[in-house]
Amino acid sequence: MRILAWAAALAFAAGALAHDAEPLPALDFEPPPPGSYELHRIMPAPDGAVLGIDGRPRRLSEFTRERITLLGFIYTACTDPDGCPLANRVFDVLKPRILASPALRGKVRFVTLSFDPARDLPSVMRHFAGSRVKDEKGALPWYFLTTRSARELMPLVEGFGQDVERTAVRSGGKQRYELSHVLKVFLIDGDGFVREIYSSTFLHPQTVMNDIETLLDETRPR
Repeated sequence: MRILAWAAALAFAAGALAHDAEPLPALDFEPPPPGSYELHRIMPAPDGAVLGIDGRPRRLSEFTRERITLLGFIYTACTDPDGCPLANRVFDVLKPRILASPALRGKVRFVTLSFDPARDLPSVMRHFAGSRVKDEKGALPWYFLTTRSARELMPLVEGFGQDVERTAVRSGGKQRYELSHVLKVFLIDGDGFVREIYSSTFLHPQTVMNDIETLLDETRPR
């Protein structure tokens, strides 16, 4: 059983990396320049129990305070290129851009949170993350989190307004389940307030980068 679990984890990771290689959709509008607009407080980011890739229990609030946070819900078995893999691709493109900006280094974090705790154990999340968890001196940490159970997950899913539907699928005489959801990525300020929610239509590195810089501009002395 343990060998099968490790094999499944590696398969999920390989699938994710394959999708990450796909090009991002073109941006069909010109986003306003950073600092030329205001991002309103939408809601406080919910808090709850989570698990890191080391299996240690943590609180989500540890990952949504003090820095600007980009948080996306995923599940590692997702195969829709316009779903979870799209969020990973956008994060991957953003990472070197943020690291190249002296103003943003050390002020941003990424969080990838699974809404499939039954399959996405900490060990699976660790393999799925791969080298993405490497961080040079806290310049841009990327955390991969899951939960102990659906019971601990639901307050987070409901608090963020992330709809998830579990559907049973029969294949090869066996029953399995798939998760259908609308892709959402949340931009959270250093005080723990959600300031923007991106769907797949607006989740593009340039729009997110402009919004991050807009939030940073709020903290600069006038």
